[in-house]
Amino acid sequence: MWREFPAALAEATGLGALVVSRQGYGGSDPVSLPRPLTYMQHEGLEVLPEVLDAAGVKQAILVGHSDGGSIALVHAGTARSHPRVLGLMLEAPHVFCEDVSVASILEARDAYEHGDLRERLRKYHGDNVDGAFWGWNRAWLDPGFCAWNIEEWLPRIRVPVLVVQGEDDRYGTVAQVEAIERGCGAKVTRAMVPGCGHSPHREKPAETLAVMGGFVKGILGRTASSLSYRGVREPPSPGPFPRNRGKR
Repeated sequence: MWREFPAALAEATGLGALVVSRQGYGGSDPVSLPRPLTYMQHEGLEVLPEVLDAAGVKQAILVGHSDGGSIALVHAGTARSHPRVLGLMLEAPHVFCEDVSVASILEARDAYEHGDLRERLRKYHGDNVDGAFWGWNRAWLDPGFCAWNIEEWLPRIRVPVLVVQGEDDRYGTVAQVEAIERGCGAKVTRAMVPGCGHSPHREKPAETLAVMGGFVKGILGRTASSLSYRGVREPPSPGPFPRNRGKR
């Protein structure tokens, strides 16, 4: 649920924004359940490059939150990301499964089944609400997911990475940031946000916009005039993802 943040980031940087809703979320096509435990690897290796190809994106700075950040990391660690991907801006990405993540996801399941979480999420996902929630929740709570790890892709990343992490994130700890710093093959910039949980762009939008805007300017300085203003675009239709609209 990025809301108005992508438009604000595009305005602040002078770049266009392609905002994508992954399959099973928002107005995108439904996804078959259960999701495989390797769904983030699959999306980084296969789905994301297909979306970028279909949209005609030639150069990009990838922005991803939570699972989306993990997907961006996987993609950036592949040959298919070159030379298109110029950098990564990630909020609360995961590279391995932590106990704190599982505990919070268990709480989310209880809120979905017995509280008002389902109705709150329905505003954003519509008829996809059950597939969006259970596809994520049941994968992370599967006993086999405890072994999930994408650190093997980090050494092959060759573009600058920004990691924005809320200090009070209940879904992941600074250990995720440290693993990315330790394993990444390129420079990693850490931005820890005080008084912030899992969604810096919603909880601390001004601070998040400032740090992302500064990071983009650094990339633009290195690439000189190789990036030009492209305008806000959406994927062409028809295509492999004809109804994609927003990104989780």
